[in-house]
Amino acid sequence: MAKGYAEGPAAEEAERRRDELASGRPADRPGERRLAVYGATADDAASHFLGWLGEVDPDELFARGAAWGITVARRPV
Repeated sequence: MAKGYAEGPAAEEAERRRDELASGRPADRPGERRLAVYGATADDAASHFLGWLGEVDPDELFARGAAWGITVARRPV
């Protein structure tokens, strides 16, 4: 089964950022940005902010069934 956070917008954002770094272009969005984890939970079936990557583990959340439809996206702090 595919992991939802390894596909879609998060993967596209990571690829865009790799290309940006390889070309030497500065980030097009100023300010500090971090990887945010989004997903659905039993309390809220709509995708919502779960925490910052490193502070929450998307694999662990999914494995124990605490969250699903998980995505990771770069967001301003």
